[in-house]
Amino acid sequence: MTHPKPTRRQRRKRWKQIKQNWELYLFLLPTLVYFIVFHYIPMYGVQIAFRDYSPGLGITRSPWVGLEHFIRFFESYQFWDLMYNTFSLSALQLILTFPTPIIVALMLNQLMFKRYKKFVQTVIYAPHFISVVVLVGMAYVFFSNNGLVNNLLMLVGMEPISFLAEASWFKPLYVGSSLWQETGWAAIIYLAALAAVNPEIHEAAIMDGANKFQRILHVDIPAILPIAVILLVLSVGNIMNIGFEKAYLLQTPLNQNASEIIPTYVYKVGLQQAQYSFAAAVGLFNAMINLFLLWYVNRVAKRLSGSGLW
Repeated sequence: MTHPKPTRRQRRKRWKQIKQNWELYLFLLPTLVYFIVFHYIPMYGVQIAFRDYSPGLGITRSPWVGLEHFIRFFESYQFWDLMYNTFSLSALQLILTFPTPIIVALMLNQLMFKRYKKFVQTVIYAPHFISVVVLVGMAYVFFSNNGLVNNLLMLVGMEPISFLAEASWFKPLYVGSSLWQETGWAAIIYLAALAAVNPEIHEAAIMDGANKFQRILHVDIPAILPIAVILLVLSVGNIMNIGFEKAYLLQTPLNQNASEIIPTYVYKVGLQQAQYSFAAAVGLFNAMINLFLLWYVNRVAKRLSGSGLW
């Protein structure tokens, strides 16, 4: 459906509104400059994915090879392993970490004692401010062969577990640490939405005989549903861009068959092996998957709930 072209009068009215609110647009200027400089201008370099890039020749003088690097990646023996590891780890993290902040926010919203509520909020927010390097260091301290967890297991007569060496434990460690670190912080936006709910709605529900669970189901959840849908669309649209740092730091030669994901693979072939064009092709393919998922999930969400990014 084509939209009608704005008339001259409408354009004048729009410019008049911009002049009246120039301060707000001035606030947006640093953000626009940031995205132009660091996100849009670098898109020029994406063409090295279609060239046999050589730093000596530069981007424009490097020979054009078309889809050669993409075909090489699709035909490599690592392709399906990388796709499975990346998608399964991202999907598991999304399934567990997306609903957990909603549940935590709903539970905190029901607490009557304000001091206890603030204390719990502070405790669960705090891990967000721990850097990834420190978090992985803590994981090594707790889950190494001589770590706290294995010492407790041996204390109760159980055999120690090589958490950092066995491939089957990589995903639980990765997702579990994400749950511990980000749940409290992610719950903030839902708590803000719940705080905006008119108390009179709850009072009317109580007068009608609704218990706490019914009020959560019919008042609180509808209030946060539009925000939850938007965050879900963003999360699914970013599903293949799972964090590189933590996966790389938790990776060992013994768990590499489960921990090797597309971001770590791009880092190794691109920076360590200097295969710049091939790494750019793999990264571009990964970005295209995210773009398709973002578009598709937004379309489905808008059709089902009426809420979406656009």
